[in-house]
Amino acid sequence: QVQLVESGGGLVQAGGSLRLSCAASGRTFSDYAMGWFRQAPGKEREFVAAISWSGRSTDYADSVKGRFTISRDNAKNTVYLQMNSLKPEDTAIYYCAKGRYSHIELKAHDLWGQGTQVIVSS
Repeated sequence: QVQLVESGGGLVQAGGSLRLSCAASGRTFSDYAMGWFRQAPGKEREFVAAISWSGRSTDYADSVKGRFTISRDNAKNTVYLQMNSLKPEDTAIYYCAKGRYSHIELKAHDLWGQGTQVIVSS
């Protein structure tokens, strides 16, 4: 069974960068697409980025395109989210999620991490 543990969150000034990591336990990590989602206070959880099992396909929310990059290292069972040019509106808890399939399906995630807090100050 796969478990997901996020890390790398913190406090950063607007315009700064952070890299989130999501470490997966379990030998089937590389079989599945992975995603990042976020939830800001008082708002619903929203999609941020996703990557296919191979890493060849990615997808991004319009709000983060050109600023965030999702990647994965299947040898390390880890998926990353590089966040550049951060804005105060990026403040949220960021969650890593395992997809049900090898390809990206934005509404098909069946395992979630506990989340890591990102705070962007203005």
